[in-house]
Amino acid sequence: MPPVAQEGNCLIYRGSNFLKQRLVLSCLSGKPVKITQIRAEDEQAPGLREYEISLIRLLDKLTNGTKIELNPAGTSVMFSPGLLHGGQLHHDCCVQRGIGYFLDALIALGPFCKMPLQCTLRGVTNSKDSPSVDHIKGAGLSLLKRFLLVDEGLDLRVVRRGVAPLGGGEVIFSCPVRKSLRAIQFQQQGMVKRIRGTVYACKVSPAMANRTVESAKGCMLKFLPDVYIYTDQNRGKMSGNSPGFGICLLAETTDGVCFAADCISNTREESDSPAIPEDMGRDVAMRLLDEIYRGGCCDAAYQWLAALFMALGQKHVSKFLTGPLSTYTVHFLQHLRDFFSITFKLENPETDDDEQDDMRGAQKVLMTCVGIGYTNISKRVL
Repeated sequence: MPPVAQEGNCLIYRGSNFLKQRLVLSCLSGKPVKITQIRAEDEQAPGLREYEISLIRLLDKLTNGTKIELNPAGTSVMFSPGLLHGGQLHHDCCVQRGIGYFLDALIALGPFCKMPLQCTLRGVTNSKDSPSVDHIKGAGLSLLKRFLLVDEGLDLRVVRRGVAPLGGGEVIFSCPVRKSLRAIQFQQQGMVKRIRGTVYACKVSPAMANRTVESAKGCMLKFLPDVYIYTDQNRGKMSGNSPGFGICLLAETTDGVCFAADCISNTREESDSPAIPEDMGRDVAMRLLDEIYRGGCCDAAYQWLAALFMALGQKHVSKFLTGPLSTYTVHFLQHLRDFFSITFKLENPETDDDEQDDMRGAQKVLMTCVGIGYTNISKRVL
């Protein structure tokens, strides 16, 4: 949705959709953003949700000099970003959303902070509505490394797990700073060479994890011999506040592209019937195969991150091949145009019939843009 109006440098939007995109791009561009009519039609619970307020607090900790104005009902927010500072942060994330919801913002902003970022986040490490920390570690950070060149200091460590609804998990995210990002030409996804996975169990029988492993492995071995799935059994304080188990599978190609898929057990609020480990193993295997079918040079969940770093890169042509664009990515490209006045050329890469046979899968999209030459004003050297 394009901005409703623009007052000077300030962009004005309506509604609660894509709030995180708008706040992250506001921090990067330095443009204030005003969002009005946030769930104004919802008479029971109008205004910002608790997890959205938690995200705004995290961005306030990450920056220096940010001004935030909320109206009493919480249906309107004025966000005037300060300078990205970084350093050591501690944040208790709202358990309505997984830690992945907050980590996405930190991954986008981390390289442009004044101080290298070391952030401790507490909350729900694995949930259905956000990418799990395993998903981010495999697919998100592998993409970030391509733009950073030197990945020394880039790390995501799971201290303890905590599943929905009560959480209790903790992760530490470290990110180095860069003066600028390089332009990238990445159009080959390669062939899948190995599959790795993690099955975690918190406050449930270890047999649940083993049964999930057997089911997922049974499906994947029909396609590839190199399959290894780790089990992460958690007990006592290391297992968070809620019972649950889940699995994350990661497929790595010969060119270093990573595709990931998640599956997590039901909570009591979501369903009366418990999750069956064998079904979860099959589901996650099918989701990963679907992700591989979509293809491209990044995971579908992180197309937006590739677009962001291409736009902010040096003033050279960047090209990046992805699978079919997700709705989230399409809206992100529109927001990039609003905040940075940059547009992408999207085309279907032309391939010969022989090559098309080798690249069987979903329709690909070749994203092309010229970077704006964004530089980190706080960092004088690379």
